[in-house]
Amino acid sequence: MRGDSARYRGEPRRDALLTARFGTGERALLLVALATGTRTAPRSHLAAAEACRWIGRAVGRSHERLVDDIRAARRGDLKSGLHRLTDRSLGRLRAGAVEQGLDPDDYAATLRCLLLPADPDCRTRVFFGVGTGGLFRLRDGVWQDIEPEVADVTGEPVVGFGSPPSETPEGDRLTMDLGIPTPPSPYEPAPAPPREPFRFRTSVARPGDTLLMCGTGLAEPLRGEEELRAHLSGRWSGPEPPGLAAFLADTQVRVKGYADDRTAVAVWEA
Repeated sequence: MRGDSARYRGEPRRDALLTARFGTGERALLLVALATGTRTAPRSHLAAAEACRWIGRAVGRSHERLVDDIRAARRGDLKSGLHRLTDRSLGRLRAGAVEQGLDPDDYAATLRCLLLPADPDCRTRVFFGVGTGGLFRLRDGVWQDIEPEVADVTGEPVVGFGSPPSETPEGDRLTMDLGIPTPPSPYEPAPAPPREPFRFRTSVARPGDTLLMCGTGLAEPLRGEEELRAHLSGRWSGPEPPGLAAFLADTQVRVKGYADDRTAVAVWEA
C-alpha cells in the first residue's frame, strides 16, 4: 500500500512485489521478492519493479539447483549462490540506469526475498537480500525479530546468519557467518563486487508459525510500537490465517509518526 506521505505528495508507491512459482509438484519453488526504490528519486518505483523482475529471472534459471540445495541443507552453497544472483540482478539494474543516462544511485532499489519449497516435508525457509527492512516470526503468540544482522564478525560465532548450520536453544537449525570469503557461485558467473552488505538467513518452520517479511514501512512501527505488535499478534494467532481483505486491513493499521509505504508478505505454516 502507498504510505500517507506519498499519498499526500501525490507520489507513486516506491515498493514493488513479485510472487513467482518455478517448477511443478514437490520440486516446485516459490519466490517472493520485495523491492523498495531510492527515496526522493523520481523513477524509484520503476527501479523497484525492475529489480523484482531481474531477481525473478535469475532464480527461475537456477531453481532446480536451489531446490536441491534447500532440500539437502547445503547452506554454504545457498548463501554463496544467492549472494551472486542478488549482486548480478542489482548490477543489471545499475547497468540499465547508465544506458538510460541516469545516475545509478538514483535508479536503485533494496531487495528482500523469500524462497519457499513446495515439498511439504521440507520445512526450510530461506531469506536473502540487500537493504533494510524486517524479518519477523510469530510463534506461540510472541513476535521474534529474526532479521539477520550485517556486521564484521569477531570472536565467537554468532547464531543467526551465514553458514555453516547451528542450532538455537529452541531447536531451530540456523546459520552463522564466520567471515569466510564467499566462494565461487554454483549458479552463475560472478558479477561485480557488492555495493551493500548481503543478508542471508535460513530457519526451520514449525506448525503454527507465521513468518513475516516486510519493508521498512512496516518493520519500523512493528519494532517500535508494542501496541501494534500486540494487535497483529491477536489478529494472526488464530487457528486459520485471515482472509485477504482482513490481511490488507491489518497491514494498513495507522500508527502515528510512521507514514512510509507498507509492503508485507506473511506465510502461515500448516
